[in-house]
Amino acid sequence: MAIFIVVTAAFSALAATEEKSTKGVEANQTTASAASTSGMESFRDWFHNPADWLEMGADLQLHWTYGWNIETLNSHAANRSSGWNWLQNRTRWWTKTKISDDMEFNLRLTWEFISWDDPAHKRKDFDFDEIIFDQFNLTVRNLFDMPLTMVAGRQDIILGTGWLVLDGTPLDCGRTIYFDALRFTYKIPDRDTTLDLIYIENRAASDAYLKPINDRHRQVTQQDERGVILYVTDKSRPNLQLEGYFIFKNDNPINFRPTGAHVSPFDTPWPSVWSKKAEIYTIGGAVSGPLGQSEHWKYRAEGAVQTGKKQTLGGDFPQHPLLAFGTLDRLEYHFNDAKKNEVHGVFEYLSGDDPGTQKNEAFDPLWGEWPQWSKLIMYAYSFDTMAGEPTNFYRLGLGHSIQLTEKIQMCTDYHLLWADENTNKNNSVPGIIGFSDRGKFRGQLATWQLKYALTKNLKGHLLLEYFIPGDYYENFSRDNAYFAELSLEYTF
Repeated sequence: MAIFIVVTAAFSALAATEEKSTKGVEANQTTASAASTSGMESFRDWFHNPADWLEMGADLQLHWTYGWNIETLNSHAANRSSGWNWLQNRTRWWTKTKISDDMEFNLRLTWEFISWDDPAHKRKDFDFDEIIFDQFNLTVRNLFDMPLTMVAGRQDIILGTGWLVLDGTPLDCGRTIYFDALRFTYKIPDRDTTLDLIYIENRAASDAYLKPINDRHRQVTQQDERGVILYVTDKSRPNLQLEGYFIFKNDNPINFRPTGAHVSPFDTPWPSVWSKKAEIYTIGGAVSGPLGQSEHWKYRAEGAVQTGKKQTLGGDFPQHPLLAFGTLDRLEYHFNDAKKNEVHGVFEYLSGDDPGTQKNEAFDPLWGEWPQWSKLIMYAYSFDTMAGEPTNFYRLGLGHSIQLTEKIQMCTDYHLLWADENTNKNNSVPGIIGFSDRGKFRGQLATWQLKYALTKNLKGHLLLEYFIPGDYYENFSRDNAYFAELSLEYTF
């Protein structure tokens, strides 16, 4: 934490220089100060465009995180530490190389290392760790003289709001979200409609295709994954956006334990339990826009049905027919005032597996395993699904956001959580976490976030979360959980 404070002070000093650069040099400033500011801007211009055919950028992100009972909801769990405390440092450098007017090559290198205070089983000595390629792709526009764009290679992919497609490397936490993929995007002429066709080939091992520098043999996802996505987005109608998609995902288990999964709860010696074989077919869609002609009300409704087959547990367990459903619906009211006040309500449902049937009814979040509404809950799911997959829940949420000042935004949310099924009533982890066979109320979650933009290059946030478990858990797993995160990010 002391290191974080020192770096924050350094960033603040840098921000002060940024502000002087933004506002101009005052008449009473010294010639030396003016020269310093001019020199920084000249260096920044050169760094961003060192040549006509080359663009560059970089950023530095610091996260300090503290958690209590976030994994087990049990202050006295056997062989598990209640407290988590770490400093996460990530640096990225990227380039865009222009080959022609319609062709470019994109490269991004990411280096992240973590300093642990708790839990006790995490290594405390400094490790340089590895530098990974998290973008490595060729982009071609106007392919075949058509309104068609191709991106081939390692890339970030976010479809819709990211409910089902955003994070291809969930075990990597905040370091990367990449996909190894081939993506074609076609824009229908004379119509605001796009069609995406994507093929995905993700491997659990981070060195499967591009070997990291100083390789630490990380695993970035639970299993080897193949996928095909067809995604249509139609914005041609006024005040109405329509989305439709078909997603196929094929999971093939690994039989080795993941190593150094960053700030991940996957410190389990049972890869055969959470690395599961599956063939999942997902059909869904979304509709969004303002309510009628209102300038205040906005909505988004999304739903998907899944079929196929999937293991409920990995290893030699058989696959079961999959039939699942999920929906995410949001209604917003914007006051349209000077403070940008906004209130919203959210309903989300992901079906759970009924242990009394021969089917698997648990909705699979596909590539949506990222903290969409809570970071604390992502850790609490480590033993719930034995894969960290958020599923088997109802969620009712109510929230408010306000722009306190030009640079400060405050967001407050309250969630009520239920389980759809008592899937784990006979699968508790002795001495660590227990699931009841009678209750379905997961509990109450409150989140509060302060976002601060110091300059156009420096931003940060403070996130606090508090979870009160309900009767879905056994009595010994109903200790309150806390989560705090302080973050700074500087973009060069």
